[in-house]
Amino acid sequence: MRRVGGVSEFTNRLFEIMDRVEYRRITTAEDMEDVARLRHLAYSRANVEVPRQDGLFIDDIDFDPQAYVFGVYYEERLISTIRIHHVTPAHRVSMSGHLFPDVVNSLLDAGMVLIDPVRHASDPHAFEGLPALPYLTLRIATMASDYFDADYCLSHIPANHSAFYRRVFKAQQLVEPRADYEGYNVKVALLGTQVKVIREAFYRRYPFFKSQPYERRLMFAPLEQFATEPLTILPTARYIAQAA
Repeated sequence: MRRVGGVSEFTNRLFEIMDRVEYRRITTAEDMEDVARLRHLAYSRANVEVPRQDGLFIDDIDFDPQAYVFGVYYEERLISTIRIHHVTPAHRVSMSGHLFPDVVNSLLDAGMVLIDPVRHASDPHAFEGLPALPYLTLRIATMASDYFDADYCLSHIPANHSAFYRRVFKAQQLVEPRADYEGYNVKVALLGTQVKVIREAFYRRYPFFKSQPYERRLMFAPLEQFATEPLTILPTARYIAQAA
């Protein structure tokens, strides 16, 4: 991979794109409707069926106190979304726990803290012009893993996506693909990344995933800690690289 100024050409390209990216924690009904429409568009294009609430692609657990729904905006346009679950032995609400309770509960019974990123959906038209979009979106999961000091970051994904998660996140398969859960028409596998084991090498190889503490706080701290709710959050990875 070609390197420019000490980092790969791919990383430099990510930094350039991130200069036009904003993250937003979804808290209003209007923004949630935009997220629901994007989920519908993405899942329909991928021929994936998911359970809906009142005809919308919104779950009851979108509103769980330890669930965080985010939008990724490029030049002020919503291009992708993801929901993050902070899962602990005392608070076990998660999609992966619902689909794979035996494995997830065994991790929680061992006292582990888990991050469960779900409902990942991207605008297919944006993806055509921004093939790096999965990295920009999944960066939110890496921030959550650091902020909550997680032991594992889970990935319940279609089997044909496993190679990406194995290569980038060093994810290991915890459960083989299983078929058709409650309306899903694809086989879903459960993978897990041991966050603390891979962290140092991971950030060295992919510096665009790094984040400063104040960015993570804006993303995940309780909203009552702020005088005004953060509207948009700018990625900080480039600043870390420049300081280094």
